[in-house]
Amino acid sequence: MSPEPATARLSFVTLEQFLEQLPPELKMLHDGGSGASLLRWVEPSELEDPTPYLPEGEFLLTAGLPFLGKGGSAAKVDAYVRRLVGAKVAALGFGIRPYFDAVPDVLLDACRKHNLTLFEVPESVPFAAIGLEFSQLLETDNARVFRQLAETNRQLMRAVLSPRPEHELLAALVQRVPVWAVLVGADGRVRARGHNTAGLNAGGSNGVEHSLLAPLLERLLSGSGPRVEMDSFDQPGSALVFGHPLRSTKDANLGALILGSDAPLTPAQNNVVQSAVGLLELLVRQRTSGSLAPSQLATAVLLHPDSLSSGGTKHVNGLKDLLAQSLSSTRSAQMRVVQGIRVDGAADDGPVRELLQWRRLFDTKLVEITEYGFAAITRLRVDDSLLADVEKLGWRLVIGEPTERLGLQAAYQRASSLRSRVLSTGKSARVDEVTWSVTGLLGREAGTMLAERLLAPVLTLESDRRDPLLAVLRGWLSENGSWDGSAKLLGLHRNSVRRQIGVLGELLDMDLNQAQVRAELWFALQYVDELVAGLSTEGTGD
Repeated sequence: MSPEPATARLSFVTLEQFLEQLPPELKMLHDGGSGASLLRWVEPSELEDPTPYLPEGEFLLTAGLPFLGKGGSAAKVDAYVRRLVGAKVAALGFGIRPYFDAVPDVLLDACRKHNLTLFEVPESVPFAAIGLEFSQLLETDNARVFRQLAETNRQLMRAVLSPRPEHELLAALVQRVPVWAVLVGADGRVRARGHNTAGLNAGGSNGVEHSLLAPLLERLLSGSGPRVEMDSFDQPGSALVFGHPLRSTKDANLGALILGSDAPLTPAQNNVVQSAVGLLELLVRQRTSGSLAPSQLATAVLLHPDSLSSGGTKHVNGLKDLLAQSLSSTRSAQMRVVQGIRVDGAADDGPVRELLQWRRLFDTKLVEITEYGFAAITRLRVDDSLLADVEKLGWRLVIGEPTERLGLQAAYQRASSLRSRVLSTGKSARVDEVTWSVTGLLGREAGTMLAERLLAPVLTLESDRRDPLLAVLRGWLSENGSWDGSAKLLGLHRNSVRRQIGVLGELLDMDLNQAQVRAELWFALQYVDELVAGLSTEGTGD
């Protein structure tokens, strides 16, 4: 037997895999040939027509309630099975007792007629046990898939760092996903190819003639925004041909990646393709920036992947040397991530000039131009003087805390979480000065805006009605919706609390039983005192 291709492991649980985990007491009465089908979920249902609620690939369980009385007629049962097949149910499990002592012959006949896989589930095997077994198997499979995706992403990253990154990246892609791949430049010429010789049909495929791809290429290179263009060809490995544009930060088309396969890709395989598209976009963007490319790409690789700690000793030492050379310092010195956000009034000097400007100001070659502005890795402390110089140019910064090489990705993510706050407040932020709570991250301006929007119907009331309602809401939420707890806290009768919460629900037009609604109101209440004070000042005419 030939070894299992890497791509076969990037899948979900099949019916056949699931049956191997189930008790042997389950008896297959008819094999509809769905063993290789992806199994989405296991669901018991006693509805006469459960299909409106079933996703494709369901293992449906029933104790036979729909087949009692007139529902057990041949016509009714046949219609039931026909609906299941139309909904692409993977299999039907029939539970013995309390309604039937055996699977009705009329149901078995209908399953044979419409080729639906049918199982007899003995009374000793509860439906809940079958569902639990599937959940555990799915969780195990998902963990395996995530591990393989991580390894695949590490392989793609190693390809990016190779002497021929585009060719190596396509080679890594087709090794993990059953496709052929063609990388095309903005001029329509082929820059690299990748052929899967093990996982496609009998002997693989080299793709289709380049001239046949012209209509697809024209759509890819003339459109705008992220998109996928589709086509199909009557050639091996080309029943499904799909292309992704490779775009600049200004949405200019720099090329395209075209892939071909005979079958739709699994979600995990699509994830690999998306990673490859992102890395190829980085590569072609760097190439358009001339000699600035290596440091921009190195910055992106350092900040974004999960794979830095998994390379060999030579790879890790190479990264250390890259940092030392790019930052003009020793390997051991700490560094920080800085993100720049353009605000109104900032001049657009073009990516190359901006890149050189940030390199000079932060004394580093590790600068990446991004859709929100730029990201940099620097040894500088970024003191108030440097911050003021940057803000004079119409920019705001998120300044990360000091970190080592292995902490760069986490530092970038923490800085990224503050970008929306900087945009909403128009003020720069330092990660090590932020209170890491929801209210701390939200900030006063955004929090006040939230309070104004959510609590507007209450805030417009007269103070003698507004303030008691806000107090009741705060007390009730602080007690997690407990009537007795909030009544004791507020010194009110529980019925009085219940009545006022009902009034609040009507005023706010919200379902206060929903956890998300309660959470949003609780955060809004943290900023309401300042609003109420402002309203009181307006009322006195001061």
